Amino acid sequence: MKWSIIQLQKYRERGLEIDEKVDLTELTTLDNDIRWISPVHVTGRVDIRHDQVVFNVKATGEMIVPCSRTLVDVPYSFGISLTERFLLKPEEGESYETDDVHLPEGNVIDFRPILEEAVILEVPLQIFSEEADKHVVQSGKDWTFYEKEEELPEKEKPAVDPRLAGLQNFFTSDKE
Repeated sequence: MKWSIIQLQKYRERGLEIDEKVDLTELTTLDNDIRWISPVHVTGRVDIRHDQVVFNVKATGEMIVPCSRTLVDVPYSFGISLTERFLLKPEEGESYETDDVHLPEGNVIDFRPILEEAVILEVPLQIFSEEADKHVVQSGKDWTFYEKEEELPEKEKPAVDPRLAGLQNFFTSDKE
């Protein structure tokens, strides 16, 4: 996904339509949470003006990430909308180190690093496989996991510490 500025100037009047599949398998070595990634389908439009190039694209694909509980493979589909600007004629002395403006490297605009960063940011912080509940321990010594709030049988209700027994009535109103 590299274009020279001269190549892009040819599309100044009508814009450039993008419909490409990009292989980002090297992300599996950059981010340990990405175990596999399909070719990313990038579609959209590039508008070329005399001083800037604006990318309005959507990237879709699928990746395999580990389950947060069991570390088994979980497929995760993603769709990212990106709007990125490249300034062709930056003003002298101004700093353009912001997230919404990019500068070309020499006479070349490379969209691939921006796409890679967007895909890495799309990796979920937590994801659970459908089998994760099967592997969760439901009880242990002196504890039990309950899905819903259930009324405990009288014999299983925890005993109140006598030192804290006076606090049970702390929130009851005097009117009751």
